[in-house]
Amino acid sequence: MGPELQAHVAFHLTGKRLGAGLAAVDGLGLRPGLLVRYGDLTQLRYDFPLVLVPGRADEGCIQSLSSLVNGVLQEIAPHGTEGERTRRGALRLEREIRVATASGTTGSLAQLWDAAAARIGTESDPALATSLRRARTALQVNGEVVDCTHDSPVRLITHAWNALQQRKAESFEQEIRRLIVKLSEILQADFFRSDAGRSAPRLRAAVGAVMEDAFDFDAMSSVLARASGKDSLPESRRQRVQWALAELKSHQSLAKTGAGWPDLRSYVFTSCRDALAAFRSRMPEIIDLVKAIAIAELEIEGSYLEATHDPFFADFDETSVGAKDLGLLPDYLVCIRSEHLHGPENAELTDILASEMPIKVVVQIADILEEPSLRAGHLGFTAPAAQLGKMAMGLGNVYVLQSSSSHLYQMRRQILAGLRYPGPALFSAFAGSPRAAGALPPYLLAAAAMQSRAFPAFTYDPAAGTDWASRFSLDQNPQPEADWPASAFGYEDEAHQGVSEQLAFTFVDFVACDPRYARHFAIVPRAEWNGSLVPVDRGLAGEAVSAPGKVPYLQMVDGDCVLRRVLVDEKLIAAAHRCREMWHSLQELGGIRKSQAEQLLARERKAWEEQKQREIDALKRDARPAPAAAAPAAPAPAAPAAPKAAPAAAEAAEPEKPSDEAYVETPRCTTCNECTNLNNRMFAYDANKQAYIADINAGTYRELVEAAETCQVSIIHPGKRRNPNEPGIADLLKRAEAFL
Repeated sequence: MGPELQAHVAFHLTGKRLGAGLAAVDGLGLRPGLLVRYGDLTQLRYDFPLVLVPGRADEGCIQSLSSLVNGVLQEIAPHGTEGERTRRGALRLEREIRVATASGTTGSLAQLWDAAAARIGTESDPALATSLRRARTALQVNGEVVDCTHDSPVRLITHAWNALQQRKAESFEQEIRRLIVKLSEILQADFFRSDAGRSAPRLRAAVGAVMEDAFDFDAMSSVLARASGKDSLPESRRQRVQWALAELKSHQSLAKTGAGWPDLRSYVFTSCRDALAAFRSRMPEIIDLVKAIAIAELEIEGSYLEATHDPFFADFDETSVGAKDLGLLPDYLVCIRSEHLHGPENAELTDILASEMPIKVVVQIADILEEPSLRAGHLGFTAPAAQLGKMAMGLGNVYVLQSSSSHLYQMRRQILAGLRYPGPALFSAFAGSPRAAGALPPYLLAAAAMQSRAFPAFTYDPAAGTDWASRFSLDQNPQPEADWPASAFGYEDEAHQGVSEQLAFTFVDFVACDPRYARHFAIVPRAEWNGSLVPVDRGLAGEAVSAPGKVPYLQMVDGDCVLRRVLVDEKLIAAAHRCREMWHSLQELGGIRKSQAEQLLARERKAWEEQKQREIDALKRDARPAPAAAAPAAPAPAAPAAPKAAPAAAEAAEPEKPSDEAYVETPRCTTCNECTNLNNRMFAYDANKQAYIADINAGTYRELVEAAETCQVSIIHPGKRRNPNEPGIADLLKRAEAFL
């Protein structure tokens, strides 16, 4: 092991840079390779900014600016040159709005639209001004415009909650009015049957002054008294109906004055303690209101039986109020920042989630990374707040949604489902913080957290079914079946040749975005790039651990767009292993990875292979020729017969492959996955799980050489070069000599 490799291994094991070769990453503006293409988000069309549309309680309450502009263009932009001019103008205006919101400008869509139109100089371009006026007229939506910021989760979910509660309030108030009318009609009918209701003055007042002289009200009163009978409401029923009516009217008057519902501001809190205190203080009113509604329904239907219902309502208390009853009333919304999550004001969070109270909790997480600390009680890089969603699922009755802020628009349907859920709901959203983001925009930081499996998106809906397959979903994550999502990464090498490769985005890539953890990385000089360096995803697959002298590195790009290889220390690799294990457990819940089924399949495969091997051995025994009978002594000339077996043996031996053809000694393969992890289109497994070259044209000569270098049993032979123009071919041929 040379001094350079010793320094690499030493840094990986200890995190200490020894010698002058390795350099610190601080101050270079490094980004993981896959994030370089997103240097300026304002030049890209993506979900943000969003428009919070008032008055809608469906998915349309949150709309993307890009989708709104698309809808306008579909309506007004004709085909041809004129339509193209209109599209260019509208897209330019959209970009202006995106730039403004990224710089912190706030306002309604109408305000930002008009300001952007003024900035791009429509006065000097009449055609552009006409196009934008038509687009402005076609824009039928308005609302507050918000960008992806470190506070966006609370704003988005609160907006959706308000829309749903307002719609719920309107339906509830309509129901209260219906009950009030029906109860009033019962009392009014009883009054009309009474002597006072049938009196001449009352009848005269009911007819009015215009027809007053047309009737003899004394005679009419006498006739009605004889015809209507004496049946009237029992006093107990009258009092019961009057009490229920008074309670319902009291609620209605409170709502009109703003002291109760629909004054939704009194149902939004910043701590669990305050929300619980408000819920408990309102419990007597809730009990009386629910009791009044139940009595009103029975009285209107004529189903109230005093012998049955009087004892029930006499003991009516908070234990009589169920989730269905609470669902008629406004839900409570608690918005918590992760830095206050473990404070005494939120100690009741678990009690809330374990209950049936209609309390929706939004936890806005600013940081999901934390240096390992034995004193703090955790050894991983992931902060405890990042595991809140998974722990809440264990309660069974809680609707759980976990997502980064970058993906909340894509999950708006699931957000609305959680807000409609009759029981408690938890929305755990990672938004990041300026301290953790460094130079990354909040959108990119949040997206990187989900992409790297550091903060995966999932939903758990207890109302969706009785099994995990119905309740749990990981579908919103990129490539949910893989350990790490991979994308194409292209760059130009020293010979100015384009190179493209598949690059995985791992937990290590996410940590590399955070300048606080720069000490876990070290830059390798270009002269020290060699076969001992393995990509992080291959290192996480076991290559760096199982093969001595292998050190994991990360592809990063600095502020000058120069590609760098950055070493990663062992602590961070261990944290990435834990992150992958957590992801595997979520895959199990989501039905993507079934370890028990895999174990059963492996046992069955092993039993099948053993049975087949026994059958093959039996066939070989049966095919073996019987020993020849003893023969008389042969004459001397018969001795040369022995060499005749040599050609047969030579025919049985596998002919030696020419050294200029790439090949794999398949029978010696140990199924270590190294070559297939490198390029699973070039290398594949046969029925015996042993590797062979499936498609020599599916990869590069560099990948053949790297596969040969990393093969633990040295069975891959890259052969001679196939493309003389491949970048770095001279160095690759030199490295391949040992394997020809």
